[in-house]
Amino acid sequence: MSHTHLDVAGHPRPQLVRDPDWRDLCGPWGFAHDDADRGRAERWMDPEVTGPFTGVVTVPYPPESAASGLRDTAFHPVLWYRRTVDVARPAAGRRLLLHFGAVDHRAEVWVNGLPVGRHEGGHTGFTCDITDAVDGDGEQLVVVRAEDQPLDVTQPRGKQDWRRDPHVIWYHRTSGIWQPVWLEEVPERHITTLHWTPDVANARVRCRVRLSRWPAAPVHVSVRLVLGERVLADQRTLCEGQETTFDIAVPALRHGQDRDELLWTPERPHLVDATVEVADAADGAPVDRVMSYVGLRDIGWDDGLFLLNHKPYFLRLALQQGYWPGSHLAASAQELRREAELAKEIGLNGLRVHQKIEDPRFLYWADRLGLVLWEEMPSAYAFGATTVERVIAEWTEAVSRDLSHPSIVAWIPLNESWSVPNPALVPEQRHFMDALYHLTKALDPSRPAVSNDGWEISAADMWGVHDYTQRADVLRERYGQPAVRRGEFTEQWPGVRRLTLDGVRHEGQPVVLSEFGGATFEPAEGAEWFGYDTVATDKEFAERLSSLVGAAVDSGLAGFCYTQFTDTEQEVNGLLTAGREPKLPVPELRAILTRTRD
Repeated sequence: MSHTHLDVAGHPRPQLVRDPDWRDLCGPWGFAHDDADRGRAERWMDPEVTGPFTGVVTVPYPPESAASGLRDTAFHPVLWYRRTVDVARPAAGRRLLLHFGAVDHRAEVWVNGLPVGRHEGGHTGFTCDITDAVDGDGEQLVVVRAEDQPLDVTQPRGKQDWRRDPHVIWYHRTSGIWQPVWLEEVPERHITTLHWTPDVANARVRCRVRLSRWPAAPVHVSVRLVLGERVLADQRTLCEGQETTFDIAVPALRHGQDRDELLWTPERPHLVDATVEVADAADGAPVDRVMSYVGLRDIGWDDGLFLLNHKPYFLRLALQQGYWPGSHLAASAQELRREAELAKEIGLNGLRVHQKIEDPRFLYWADRLGLVLWEEMPSAYAFGATTVERVIAEWTEAVSRDLSHPSIVAWIPLNESWSVPNPALVPEQRHFMDALYHLTKALDPSRPAVSNDGWEISAADMWGVHDYTQRADVLRERYGQPAVRRGEFTEQWPGVRRLTLDGVRHEGQPVVLSEFGGATFEPAEGAEWFGYDTVATDKEFAERLSSLVGAAVDSGLAGFCYTQFTDTEQEVNGLLTAGREPKLPVPELRAILTRTRD
């Protein structure tokens, strides 16, 4: 693990950090339900209106959760938040930004009664420039209206239940503010977007920088890359518009025998510190300066193999729901770090983040500690124009936000045909699947994308198969054949739907058993639970896990993803409990999950 010059571990946006420090606005906020949706008409955003805000919620925890202080799981489609912030009006040439990590599902924001921003999409962040709404120095009133319609199944909701009580594999809802809220003062012209795309084979890194506004005159963008005390690159380019993309040569990567000391892998997660400075080209006057980091690694696929840095890499993943018993989708910085540590400790080299766009603070720990991640879009549950519009908009934001994280090695916009229930029969549903694949590749061609994971595969750089048979001999029979690596399956229906859609041909894509397992300890009589089979004892659980993992490893597939990492509410088939306690001793779990091919 490399050290970093700037401690970004607790920062809500760890790949774009400024000095001075940001200001955390999490903690107690005034709160009100608005079941009749009368708040706008009654001007609840105005400083003079205080009556409705009789409750208190702890941000950033959803009001359905215990951590929020409320634990109200009833249907409340409209929520209002209110707090005052003591700030000084920025000096000339400076702006004050109010950032939201995520608000589910639709948000409107006012400062001192003036509208400053709105956003739709419950899993991605947004920023409001509040400078012009700040009234002198002192206390400023911030009000947020969040709308999350619990019965709207065209809304990307992931595993959040549309019923009052959780059922089968769906869980309690996460409404309103559920990721950090924070303030940041920035220069008037400042960096809003910073993307890194490493190209190890050609000894370079592509950098994309976007500014908040079109510059009146050209600016210089300077980038310095440092690993430890070693300067890897120091380069400057001219930017004549609002955005520039340029290649940064990294000569040290040309040393074929020495570059492993530079490359990022889960086993050796080297992170390269990056400093990006913007200055006026004419006189060199500073404009903005940010700190970031880069992981130098390439992702590829060929001849049925998943490749990391041009070498075969076997994926040992578990399905991570990213729910916590007391806080649902939300988590503290410490809990996010511990999640990554636990995955490493039990022998996994990655996680498939399921039906959730994870908090950037978790992505940072995956980068720093060394985990490969599959990022997956939370699904809607009904197909139509509204679903298409919402999913495309939010998925575009998610990919753009996260594409610089070295830990992310695959994009999964759809899972198990959720939101596209009949792609084999309804042409527009298949067009949507294929369009999401091509959109993803247009945004980021450097990683594999999978239009639909699990079955009914259409456009995909990897083939993910979901198979919950509990018999290791059946797994060996289905997948332990050389033809499977070539995508030639003897059985077209290992899951509840056909594996591939018409016209799909295998062209060397890796095949991954991307969901399997799911064994559950026998529940108490009358307990709510979901799993795929039961075991009675620790010994039986260890034997089942060992046999299934062994079959997956011996199969010749490119990897596996066990269901699941932790128990989640009534779905109690995890390797760990919901409280993050391993169900077997850690050395035993590690021995099973790191087993090599016989």
